[in-house]
Amino acid sequence: MAVALRLMRFGKRKQPHYRIVALDKTKKRDGSYIEKVGLYHPLDEKNTIHINKERFDYWKSKGAQLSEGLERLLKNKDNVVFE
Repeated sequence: MAVALRLMRFGKRKQPHYRIVALDKTKKRDGSYIEKVGLYHPLDEKNTIHINKERFDYWKSKGAQLSEGLERLLKNKDNVVFE
């Protein structure tokens, strides 16, 4: 099973928030996921990304690939908070 780390959208119209999840690559964006790894609230004043460092590293070590959107967000290291 190929695993991907990607963003899953939640929230009302024009008020999005995202979960960073590990899921099977063949599943839909908002389908069932294996594990929640972090959160991203784009409308917050600080615009921070909260990631569980231990679980993120675990999935990366198992060969999980980052989605394009998540890669773009993680390039700006100032907004990432590892917990």
